[in-house]
Amino acid sequence: MTQDVSPAATALSLPPLGRSTTRSDLVAVSIKTAILSGRLKPDEVLVERRVAELLGVSKTPVREALISLTSSGLLTSTRNRGIAVRRLEAEDVLRIYEMRVLLEPWAAAQVAQAGTVDATEARRALEEARRFIEADDHVGLSLANRDFHRRVYSTCENSLVVAKLDDLQDLTALAAVSLLWEQWPTWRPELEEHYEILDAVRQRQPREAAHLLRRHIESSITRLTEQMREAKRAPREQG
Repeated sequence: MTQDVSPAATALSLPPLGRSTTRSDLVAVSIKTAILSGRLKPDEVLVERRVAELLGVSKTPVREALISLTSSGLLTSTRNRGIAVRRLEAEDVLRIYEMRVLLEPWAAAQVAQAGTVDATEARRALEEARRFIEADDHVGLSLANRDFHRRVYSTCENSLVVAKLDDLQDLTALAAVSLLWEQWPTWRPELEEHYEILDAVRQRQPREAAHLLRRHIESSITRLTEQMREAKRAPREQG
């Protein structure tokens, strides 16, 4: 990771460090926020030295943060042994949703059964999402949706499932900002589905919560599959 930073990365403005457990965690949160807000673009290279200078830290926590974010899938190794923001293809996004549909409804049902959801914070995320839809703020909406989904499953007692879903939600948010906005005009009906899911979880209805969330994610899988099929058909019809 010694190659020169790209012109876009030279002008990079990373968000300030907030509260977290370790310095590498702080660096990871800052980089992740820049990625999910669209300030760091797919294929943009991150250089340890440059990131360390921007954040005012040594290279060690930066290196640890880059390793962590590579493990979670937000970053990827380049051919010349650098680290870059991951570029997601439609097939990647489909795999993400397929994994979510296996884990997330189960986790939501566990939370509904236990009655541990923070409904106030989940509803706050939905209210923010509604405001972002009205403002046509794609980045804000993506992060609000991510926040809502995490509120629904994060108190599940299975920490391994929660950690995996966190990674999948980050990748979903990356896909939303970098790939899906132009092809995904369904944010308003999805918001109403979110309210229904929250009501089921809040009312401690695990079966209904799992059903609604599974249907919610499966709708995205169906939509994405159809778009991929159409994209493959178009070149053949033109030829």
